[in-house]
Amino acid sequence: MRIHTHDATNYPSENALLAGLWKLCDPKISMASISSMFLGACLAATSGSIDLMWLALTVIGILSLEAAKNASGEVYDYDSGADLAVSDEDRSPYSGGKRVIVDGLMSRKQTIVSGAIFYLLGITIGLFIFSQREPAILIIGIAGVLLAFFYHAPPLKLSYRGFGEIAVATVYGPMICCGTFLVQRNEVSAEAIFLSIPLGLLIAAFLVINEFPDRKADLSAHKMNLVVRLGVQKSNWLFFSLIATAYLGIVLLPLAGLTTNVWLGLIGLPFGLRAARRLHSIRQTCEIIPAQRWTLFSFCMAAFGCGTGLLI
Repeated sequence: MRIHTHDATNYPSENALLAGLWKLCDPKISMASISSMFLGACLAATSGSIDLMWLALTVIGILSLEAAKNASGEVYDYDSGADLAVSDEDRSPYSGGKRVIVDGLMSRKQTIVSGAIFYLLGITIGLFIFSQREPAILIIGIAGVLLAFFYHAPPLKLSYRGFGEIAVATVYGPMICCGTFLVQRNEVSAEAIFLSIPLGLLIAAFLVINEFPDRKADLSAHKMNLVVRLGVQKSNWLFFSLIATAYLGIVLLPLAGLTTNVWLGLIGLPFGLRAARRLHSIRQTCEIIPAQRWTLFSFCMAAFGCGTGLLI
């Protein structure tokens, strides 16, 4: 295991700070929220025109809160020792946090300030949408901010108490997809809710597979997520069950009144199954990285396929 001697109060160089901010924004992970917004916008487009200004504000607001959550999570995971305990051989591009403090890209104070700025930006945009476009977005916005912050922060510490997976499924599925639809159509339809549920299950699967490389470090920091609680074998089956249930949900979407064209979302299924097969055979973290990538791709392709099917 690497011994980290970085002092979290030191101030890194300007280039390191920019690299840290980039990691907090983490474009590859932002693909998940963008995919959910894409699906909500596609459904909204089936019943009217899309207002690009409000869509742009929605995108900026959600991405800002995502970066804010990453920043506040960095601080709490650093303080708990979870990120410090991840060994070199267990590092992955998709797990172990953004590691901006651990790797010396940002000081602890800079990370806190960055998170505060991102939260302020996201909240300001949300309040603007609330006051000028759709009052009901306030409920989703407040819930989103609370879940983002208390995902890591006390007293709730959702990710430390086995509720992180439910929180992530709720946010990246129903809340973002339906919130995007709400801003465009000034209502949340039953179709939007049903359409978003498979996405929530798929992003929960992505979180579960990302918890595998971190399970030893998380256990040492008392971060009792589902993989730590269930163990490797049961978590394998949990991952497969989430993938299978999500795609079964897509198959059943026409029963909720949606066009059968949403079955185009099934193009993501082979990647999910491939990830599940790899997960059952991994012995070390380097072997799981492709499966993590396939799981994220499965989520994005499901959203892209369903959304494209709606537009056809």
